[in-house]
Amino acid sequence: MTGPDPTDRAPGDGAPPHFGPGSNSAVLLRRLELTVRRRLDGLLQGDHLGLVPGSGSEAGDSRTYHPGDDVRRMDWPVTARTQVPHVRETIADRELETWVVLDLSASLDFGTAECEKRDLAIAGLAAVSHLTVRGGNRLGAVVTTGERVDRYPATPGRLAADRLLRSVVATPRAGAGRRGDLAAALESLRRPPRRRGLVVVISDFLGSGFEGSDVQGTADWERPLRGLSARHDLLAIEVVDPRELELADVGLLTVVDPETGQTLEVPTGNAEVRRRFAEGAAAQRHEIAAALRRAGAGQLRLQTDRDWLTDVVRYVADRRRAGSGGASR
Repeated sequence: MTGPDPTDRAPGDGAPPHFGPGSNSAVLLRRLELTVRRRLDGLLQGDHLGLVPGSGSEAGDSRTYHPGDDVRRMDWPVTARTQVPHVRETIADRELETWVVLDLSASLDFGTAECEKRDLAIAGLAAVSHLTVRGGNRLGAVVTTGERVDRYPATPGRLAADRLLRSVVATPRAGAGRRGDLAAALESLRRPPRRRGLVVVISDFLGSGFEGSDVQGTADWERPLRGLSARHDLLAIEVVDPRELELADVGLLTVVDPETGQTLEVPTGNAEVRRRFAEGAAAQRHEIAAALRRAGAGQLRLQTDRDWLTDVVRYVADRRRAGSGGASR
């Protein structure tokens, strides 16, 4: 069965709604839901057969051993009773538990194109919700702003997913000068261990290990992300604004780091400054991608100046064709 055409969209579908102060969140969420449903319906039909490629983890019936069977699956009690070697079959999981770690720290309250990164992160959560909540699947979330961490238990059903989205939209914005803590949010998902499932991390991944133009060491979120990969399938959704990749020539520009309050004047009219910034940004994003690969996470980049749903459709269609059943490993 073929999925929807990524180019088949109505005008205005390219940008998610802006959930700014004073906006009608209910109307905007309804618009977002209709947009996501129109573009993604039919993309993931059928039961979820296994969280990662393989035969599953739930114990099933025993059968006679055949040459080539995995000896680690030997059913020794049945073998002892019958005096004939038997192996225990496994049943693929058909219910998926998805946890979303959503970063809404102050660095997400930024955007120079069609929306803020915060709006795009919420739109990514809506897409994950639509793609996973069906057939008894459960969706939960850990939302971090740097000032607070909100945990929403994994529950099944579309109504529960809609309540989750409304609660996330209502999350207060982080105050100025407060740094996000993605690592702590990931760690809270590791301990206590959750049921084996899918973990989606939505963030700009601008952790303390990647500050400035000099990329050194590893990000503080990499270690807990690696820990999650031992039990879960991982997908990282990276949210990016084009001004984080290159500077426009607009003369002397005053910029403020929302997470530290530090102010800096940048002479964007200087071609050498723009070149060095672009090189540093490229190196930073390269290291983020390398850290995600080391952690075993699939990576999907969404940009505020691109049609984000087209990128989602293409990514999911590629995963379906690859037969991975989830994020790339």
